[in-house]
Amino acid sequence: MDDDRYRWLEDPSSPETVSWVGRRDAEFARAARTWTARGRFTGSLRRLCADRGSASAPRPAGGRLFRSVLRPGGEHPVVEVVEPGGEVRVLFDPLWTDPAGGTTLEAWEPAWDGRLLAYQVAGGGTEHSSLYVLDVDTGAVVDGPIDRVRRTTVAWLPDGTGFYYVRRLDPALNPGEEQYHRRVYLHTLGTPPADDTQIFGDGRDKTQHYTVAIAADGRWLVLTASAGTSPRKDVWIADLAATDPGKPVFTAVQEGVDARTSLHIRPGTGADGACYVLTDLDAGRGRLAVTTPGNPTPETWVDLVGEDPEAVLEDFAVLDDPRLARPLLLLAWTRHAVGEITVHDLADGRRLATPPVPGLGSIGRLRAAASAGGEAWFVFSTFTASPVVYRFDAGTGAVERWDPPGAAAPAEPATGAEITARQVVYPSRDGTPVRMFVFAPPGDRPDRPRPAILTGYGGFGVSMTPAYAPEIVAWVAAGGVYALANLRGGGEEGEAWHRAGMRARKQNTFDDFHAAADHLTAQGWTTPARLGIWGSSNGGLLVGAALTQHPEKYAAVVCVAPLLDMARYEESGLGPSWVEEYGTAADPEQRGWLMSYSPYHHVRAGRRYPAALFMVFDGDSRVDPLHARKMCAALRDASTSGEPVLFRLERGVGHGARATSSQVGLLADLLAFLYDRVGVGGG
Repeated sequence: MDDDRYRWLEDPSSPETVSWVGRRDAEFARAARTWTARGRFTGSLRRLCADRGSASAPRPAGGRLFRSVLRPGGEHPVVEVVEPGGEVRVLFDPLWTDPAGGTTLEAWEPAWDGRLLAYQVAGGGTEHSSLYVLDVDTGAVVDGPIDRVRRTTVAWLPDGTGFYYVRRLDPALNPGEEQYHRRVYLHTLGTPPADDTQIFGDGRDKTQHYTVAIAADGRWLVLTASAGTSPRKDVWIADLAATDPGKPVFTAVQEGVDARTSLHIRPGTGADGACYVLTDLDAGRGRLAVTTPGNPTPETWVDLVGEDPEAVLEDFAVLDDPRLARPLLLLAWTRHAVGEITVHDLADGRRLATPPVPGLGSIGRLRAAASAGGEAWFVFSTFTASPVVYRFDAGTGAVERWDPPGAAAPAEPATGAEITARQVVYPSRDGTPVRMFVFAPPGDRPDRPRPAILTGYGGFGVSMTPAYAPEIVAWVAAGGVYALANLRGGGEEGEAWHRAGMRARKQNTFDDFHAAADHLTAQGWTTPARLGIWGSSNGGLLVGAALTQHPEKYAAVVCVAPLLDMARYEESGLGPSWVEEYGTAADPEQRGWLMSYSPYHHVRAGRRYPAALFMVFDGDSRVDPLHARKMCAALRDASTSGEPVLFRLERGVGHGARATSSQVGLLADLLAFLYDRVGVGGG
């Protein structure tokens, strides 16, 4: 399709678009009533989602532990505090402010002494957060709201009188650019946000994202900046002991360097403390170095743990309790998309142990005390069981499940005990080996071609590592095969793997996906007539490209919140933030990259396309539903297969977090549609 004949569908409020959406709503409702497995999947997913319990790893602060918890039957996670004596209290529940369930908890951060908690909430799925502060002792809100923050990091001053944070400028001053123009501010509790002191951001590109962090003793402030989702990150540091906190003087640590780098300051080691550097500079899979915060430029970095040629270094924690024989490092890794932890000597980085973890899973962020402490917590996740919190005890070297004393333990993890999970390797079109997780009913090999679902992501350096996916359990329980491919463009094999699937090399991502489908067929897992695919966001772009490039390989496609018109993706949502990942249509060469695969522009009249379902959300502030409207209209007019092309608009939710009941409904419709087209249970 060389023209843009469906551009009129970009305006959501025009009478023509409203009428078009109304007709699609009616069509979807009629079709969904015919899906015989819809009730079955709704019931199984409700058990797998709503009846499970999960919690984040606890975050120590002032002798207290803070965590988010989703209770069985809960719609949203709540924030809890665990007191030193074991008492557990809920500090904030989104349902307190919005019983209808449309408000989501976006982020939270306790003050260093644990007396205050900053939390951020957003309504209608928009992710446009407002920030509040509550008193942990009383539960009373003592500050806020501060609007226009969108999941900002919060860097508390040690005395709890204020914090650094990131906020967008007033959209009234920047009409049409409400999601951009961020600045870094210092907020003093009890004062109006309009009086906050801006400390950074003037003159920089509108797509800049910032993070702020402060050392536990309050001396060092670290600030990072990146252009949208660029893998390049600029880093600065300021000595707050030498200046007014409202006028920090920043020294560049890394500026204009093509690398991801983060600084972590730990007080108490030497005159200025120790500065640990987690970076992929000259180490695409990551390394950990140490230097001093007074002069932390790359020339001063001394490697503690070098790059592993087959594993990506994800996180670390310092454990230096006085009761330990020596201070230790706990490191979290991803080895070919599977998590592991290792223990090292803090003095020289020597590996001392590799504690066992319970199976094929992933390690979440390591949480440990900001100063002295001999324990660390992390969430261990698998694809087929709800996540569990574990505690590493540096004194004994033991890794054990952790639930806070006195807390009502979550329900036992929902599990997929009757599922065989395996990781396979297959060649892509250019011979590159690619890994894929395959889930099937028990057995050593395929017993017969089964209805199958294939998914992936392949973008932004995001690693598709094990994370609880109730849709896998529900699908395999119904007799199917489910596969997830670790495509180029992701981060599973480090930054080189990411860059092999971005910008001019984006076709590698699609080739990896097509090859995954071929592998599943060649190995006897399924056939093209019984293979459905789905993806969300950048994964929606993936499956949109798959259905236009090789419609003969797939029987059904589900695009969730997809990017599909790559000629105009920068015109809406957070599109300008993704130029570093995809390229810009304003540049002739880069426009060529985009148009070579833009799904909307590759719909051809007279072709037989597979069945398709587009699932979008009216509160989505990242990817505008216009992509799906235009692609749906184009496919409906072009395809000669007679297969359905459906459009599902969900109102009052957005791109990311949502109530449990909404997630159940979304996944049930997704699986029921694919079931209807590829015939799970049909032999």
